[in-house]
Amino acid sequence: MAIATIQVIEGNPHLRSLLGWHLQQSGYRVHQSADLVRAREAYQTHQPNLVVLDAQLPGSNSLEFCQWIVQQGNSYLLMLSARDTEADIVAGLKSGADDYLTKPFGMREFLARIEALARRFNRLSAPASLNYGSLYIDLVQRRVRYRDEYIDLTPQEFSLLYVLTQVSGKPLSRTDLLQRAWPDAIDNPRTVDTHILSLRKKIEADPRQPSIIQTVRNVGYRFNVDRLVADADLPGQSRSEVRSMATAASVPVPGSSSAM
Repeated sequence: MAIATIQVIEGNPHLRSLLGWHLQQSGYRVHQSADLVRAREAYQTHQPNLVVLDAQLPGSNSLEFCQWIVQQGNSYLLMLSARDTEADIVAGLKSGADDYLTKPFGMREFLARIEALARRFNRLSAPASLNYGSLYIDLVQRRVRYRDEYIDLTPQEFSLLYVLTQVSGKPLSRTDLLQRAWPDAIDNPRTVDTHILSLRKKIEADPRQPSIIQTVRNVGYRFNVDRLVADADLPGQSRSEVRSMATAASVPVPGSSSAM
């Protein structure tokens, strides 16, 4: 999982556009503001998970705005500044910034800091479980129940299943699955096939004709939540409600590795 929405507040139009483009390419939803007046309105409208704030906006007090963001209690904040003295960095962090990056900076470092804040956000906001009708995933105990029976999964199988559920039915390549499920692994991407085959034997009615974890030709694999929704038979819940639950629990994963 990862942060869904980022607000970029930057006075330099070229830098603001550049940061926004790279964040969007990494899979985030981005809102851009050039000054603090419009930034405050945009923040209240979009409720971003993370704010990137220029500390030297002309005619504005960015430190006070940083404190206002902290009072809202909803967002992490990365402060950007051309001032690199210890006193400036301390002032920014004491005003409530979660991280401080001095200009000029490299785009790889900027995205790495965004990803680090995203991991912190995800640890706080991650659900304890996922419910897809007949499939229930306990993220705390790392257990899976399918059609009222608990299934023993290996750590690799559990991580694969978790990653597949997090992209809302989007197909993932073997390389993507390998990097997201086991970010430190050096295995060949084809190793994923072996674990997928084993996983199918445990949760598919007919592993030879899988309907939950589907193969997408020339791409990889996808999680078919619609099949689980179609099988759902939960008291007091319609199929549309189960689909909404599944969609709400699935957060796009933009380039960052899964913590599972």
